[in-house]
Formats: sequence, C-alpha cells, structure tokens
Amino acid sequence: MVGTYHNVSSVHYANHQQTSSNSTDARQISCNAPTEERLRATVAEATMSSVVVGMEARPSNAATPRELTQNPLKKIWMPLPCKNGLPDERICQRMVCMTNCPTLIVTVGLPARGKTYISKKLTRYLNWIGVPTKEFNVGQYRRECLKIYKSFEFFRPDNEEGLKIRQQCASTALNDVRQYLADGGHVAVFDATNTTRERRETITAFAEQNGFKVFFVESVCEDPEVIAENIVQVKLGSPDYTNCNTEEAMEDFKKRIKCYENSYETLDEVLDRHLSYIKIMDVGRRYLVNQVQDHIQSRIVYYLMNIHITPRSIYLCRHGESDLNVKGCIGGDSGLSPRGKEFAKYLHQFIQSQEISDLKVWTSQMKRTIQTAEAVSVPYEQWKALNEIDAGVCEEMMYEEIQQHYPLEFAMRDQDKYRYRYPKGESYEDLVQRLEPVIMELERQEHVLVICHQAVMRCLLAYFLDKTAEELPYLKCPLHTVLKLTPVAYGCKVESMYLNVDAVNTHRERPENVEVSRMAEEALLTVPAHQ
Repeated sequence: MVGTYHNVSSVHYANHQQTSSNSTDARQISCNAPTEERLRATVAEATMSSVVVGMEARPSNAATPRELTQNPLKKIWMPLPCKNGLPDERICQRMVCMTNCPTLIVTVGLPARGKTYISKKLTRYLNWIGVPTKEFNVGQYRRECLKIYKSFEFFRPDNEEGLKIRQQCASTALNDVRQYLADGGHVAVFDATNTTRERRETITAFAEQNGFKVFFVESVCEDPEVIAENIVQVKLGSPDYTNCNTEEAMEDFKKRIKCYENSYETLDEVLDRHLSYIKIMDVGRRYLVNQVQDHIQSRIVYYLMNIHITPRSIYLCRHGESDLNVKGCIGGDSGLSPRGKEFAKYLHQFIQSQEISDLKVWTSQMKRTIQTAEAVSVPYEQWKALNEIDAGVCEEMMYEEIQQHYPLEFAMRDQDKYRYRYPKGESYEDLVQRLEPVIMELERQEHVLVICHQAVMRCLLAYFLDKTAEELPYLKCPLHTVLKLTPVAYGCKVESMYLNVDAVNTHRERPENVEVSRMAEEALLTVPAHQ
C-alpha cells in the first residue's frame, strides 16, 4: 500500500462526548458514499481514537521525551493512486498548487536579446519555489529536425521550405506544451522569437482552446554593445556554429537578425492592450507591465524586475565549526569551536586575497555565523531569514537520540527529507519559502559573501545549480569550504575552495532502509562520526 501521512489533531477531554457523537454519525456513511465523505468519516474515527489514546495513563516512572506537539497527533495513512505498484509522480507536485489553471509563458523578441537566458532563469526559479515548470525551446526543435545548420539563408522570409520547417517545429513544441500541462505541469515556457502579431494570435488561440492562461515576456534591446556581447557569450558557442571561426559566425548571426527585423511587430500598448505581458527594455532599464491576471504572473513580474546581467560573484560558506557540530548535535545556537575560530581567521585572509572593494557580507542572526563574520573584519548584515532550519523538538539532539526517542519521525524524514517537517519545526520546503526574499535580494546585488548554515546553503545552491527537490537535501556543503558562484550565460560556474582547517563531517546520506520497522543500526548507518 502506498500513501502519505496526514496529521489529525486530537481534542481535549471536554470535547470527547461531542467527538464520539460525530464519529458515530460518520460510521453510518455507506461504503457507496462519495470518496470525500468516506474520507471525512475515517478522519473523524481516527480523531476519536486519538482522544482515547490521549486519556490512557502513563507509568509514573516512564522516561518521557519532549512532546511532539502541544496536542497529541494521530498520523493517518491516506492511500495514494498507484501505477504498477508505485506512487503517481505527480502526487507530490499536486499537493500544493500555486496556479488556478496552467500558464503558458511566451517569449517575444529578436535574436540575441536574452530570451533564452530569461526562459532558463525563470524556469529555474519557478521550479525552485515549487511550481512545476518546463522550458520548450523552438530552436532546439529546429536543430533536432535539421541536424546540420548551413547559414542565415534558412531564416530568410522568402525561404518557403525554411518557413515550413520552422512552423512545423513550433507546432511540435506547442503539442509538447499541451502534453506537459495535461500531465500535471503548472507552467510551460515557450521560448521562440514570436515576433509577428499573427504568430502571437495563433499561440493565444491555442491557449484558449486548451484552457491555458498566456503571459508574454518581450525583451527589447537597442544597445549594440549588449547585443554584440550576447552574440559572443551565447550564440557563438551554440551547435549552429561549431565548425565556424568567430568572425564568420558573428557575420552570419547578424544577417540572421536582419531576417527577422523587417517583420518584427513589438507588443503595442494600444493594439495589444488585451494581452497580459511584461516588456523589458534595454536589459532592465525600463519595464512595461500590462494586464497581470493572477498570483503566479505577479511573481514572474517581480522576479524579472530583480534580475540583472552585471558580472559578479556570490560566495557561499557555512559558519566555522561549532561546539554542537563537534558533539554531533543538530540545530542549537552554540559558539565556534577552536577550529571554527581558526577557520574564521583563514576566511578573512581568503576574502582579502579576492580584492573585492564593494563586497557585501550577510549572516544569519545565530551566534556561530556572527562570530565567523566578526573575524572577516568587514561590515555585515544579519538576516533572520538565513537562520538554520528549525528542528523543533529535535533541536540540540544527536541523530542517535532522535532515533531513540522518535523512531517514526526519523524514518519519515528519511522517506521524504524535502517535505518532512520537524514537530514544532520546519521542513526544507518551508525553508525555501523563507529564503525567497534572500534569493530576490541576491539577484539584485553584485558581489556578496553569505555566511550561513548547512540546510540554508543547500537551498541557495539548489536555486543557482538548478537542483530538484529530491536532490536538494543531500547536496554536500562541508564546513570550512567556500563556494564561489559566477553566473554565466545559461547557468552558474562553481569553484570550491577548502581553507585547510580540519572540521567534523556533518553530512548524512540517505540510508538504504527507510522503513519505519527498520532496526536502529540500519537507521544510524550513515550518521557521521562525532564525539
């Protein structure tokens, strides 16, 4: 049986009689009743059971660990739809839906205006905040169809064969969009030039037929230096120009742009006033936003108004080794160990060697990050949002203690580490939502050093490196190591620098056996060594 746990709060003894009455009514519901009614009946019975369990006396001499919640919880097993004995992959995605209907994002603009850059960043951001999103690049469909690119002649408006192939590629991409959104995706990004009003009307009609909302993202740029830089950084490295020298490729691509310029119809404030769109002018110097329809579109607008293309580096590191790290405890607010203080001095030397005059330093509000930043000897800002994940009742406990007192919770966390929430604490999913303002501000900044914690650093890394929710909680972020992230055309370059100060290992891999019935030895198999 495959399913998921739901928490049902018990009520106080004073409400016991009322609960029993409700439960009796629930039992009378026929098995033929709608699923929702039968589910409510199950929950009602379970609630009554939890009250009875809560009334049972405990032995006075029994060792009682800290309570998991203020009111006892009864965990109810809800069956999930299965296919071939496995849970439907879409279930986790559909548990929290941020869109009231699927959304199709459509890029607009001439070549070398940053459309694919925007598409990839937007896709990465939406997936990170939990909105299932996929990019559909029509240029990639064309490359798969043609295999070999010859010259700009293919894009000439009077090239009927080329026009037919491009239309077919766009049609195939839209069919894939339809399938993706039908299969549970929330947002699809249709990345193409879409420079004519006729093409955009075709896409709008397609969306209306399928019940999708449409949001256009146009990038307009007239700065020749920005265009030339974009061609050099992105286009010359594409598969279209693998066998060309730089000058030939540059000349061909400029001619390709000319092929689109004569027929280009920009989004117009009057003619397109009924459409939802954002127009980004000259790489964010000015914006025009029209007819934003819903929450997800407003988040897209807010995100696009915060990103920039100025070259910069982001440095991520954890605090120096703490006293609780040495003991193998999670959470808490302890100070640095002697080795942690030594790392802080080495971090100061490392930052000086980078010779960054305008570096900003951010820390959490916890003692160990502040002590680390103090040694760096530069002004720093404290962010509460950067505090370590709240482990709730498990704060300052060793993994061995958690397994001893809360074996069910320990197993459930191993089963789904991203979505599992500590009793009275947080999940990684909660942490991502807490860190969204930090990501927005990081996108606005230039050079920044973020001194944070293991779970926080994992969430930030997952955003910049486009990692899935399943990969995120197991990203390796060792102590006394600085990661230098440098945004590049369609991703992020990562440099890892260990500062030669020993520290304990705090990384715990997912054990093979995650069943609740496992032995303690199996549960603790991947716990790192500690004092």
